[in-house]
Amino acid sequence: MSNFGFGRRAFIAAVAALGIAGPASAGGHQVVDSIHFLIPGGAGGGWDGTARGTGEALTGAGIVGSASYENMSGGGGGKAIGYMIENADSQHGTLMVNSTPIVIRSLTGVFPHNFRDLTLVAGTIGDYAAIVVDANSSMNNMADLVAAYDADPAGTAIGGGSVPGGMDHLVAAMVMEAAGKDALNVKYIPYDAGGKAMAALLSGEIKALSTGFSEAVALAQAGEVKIIGVTSDERVAAMDSAMTMKEQGIDTSFVNWRGFFAAPGLPADKLAMYQDALSKMYDTPEWEAVRARNGWVNIHNSGADFQAFLENQEQVIGDLMKKLGFL
Repeated sequence: MSNFGFGRRAFIAAVAALGIAGPASAGGHQVVDSIHFLIPGGAGGGWDGTARGTGEALTGAGIVGSASYENMSGGGGGKAIGYMIENADSQHGTLMVNSTPIVIRSLTGVFPHNFRDLTLVAGTIGDYAAIVVDANSSMNNMADLVAAYDADPAGTAIGGGSVPGGMDHLVAAMVMEAAGKDALNVKYIPYDAGGKAMAALLSGEIKALSTGFSEAVALAQAGEVKIIGVTSDERVAAMDSAMTMKEQGIDTSFVNWRGFFAAPGLPADKLAMYQDALSKMYDTPEWEAVRARNGWVNIHNSGADFQAFLENQEQVIGDLMKKLGFL
């Protein structure tokens, strides 16, 4: 009898460890009991929206029982990464959201860790980049921008909403490099807000703007800009009139992905459980509502695919940053 009791307790413990104990699994599709989302930045930012939107969809669809959230800004995201690594054993119930900056900031040494120091769970969404011009500009495509640049490099500045060496600058440099120009010569002007960059575009201070695709779509729908190139492999449904760089002969693609990481040493069964939950999320109306509301693109890279994707990003971004003198 005591053997049965022990076996039953061990079984219940094993089931509980998988997060599917008791009535939680009664609905037939709950995968995880609860997830604590660690957000490396403040409220209202892209990381915050991604974590809370993902949690909203997972719990709304019944895939996860409950979700909690914690904002831990500092060190360009480095504080949260350090916290996950230093407290790894107690963080098995935590998923940390991150994106392209984990690659950029570890390359530049802003923080001492990189994605290999964490457990890679999955990339979940992305926002492509776009080059836009003023709606009244005589330029209608990338060939026009390249021609303007050839005629007057110093007078053909491209602006962006991030610092020199930040994402908008890297995208502008990557695109012009792929168009056969020297990325070092491209004049980039940083602005600390989208509104200021937009004003600079309207006044002619910059000839084009490097920005996120979802932001570009909103500006184009408002009649303020024309999108002259998108860094996706194929046209994006949200605005399928916008041509890709590739179809204009500029062989480059880029996506500002966002995804989830766990503490180092996370047990394999827990990792599989989180990956399963995120995978099931894509087929739910709850997720589609969150995705559409935010203008995100579904980009699902799980496990080994996520690792290969990140390594490729590190290579491409690292090479470009070296060329531009940021490394």
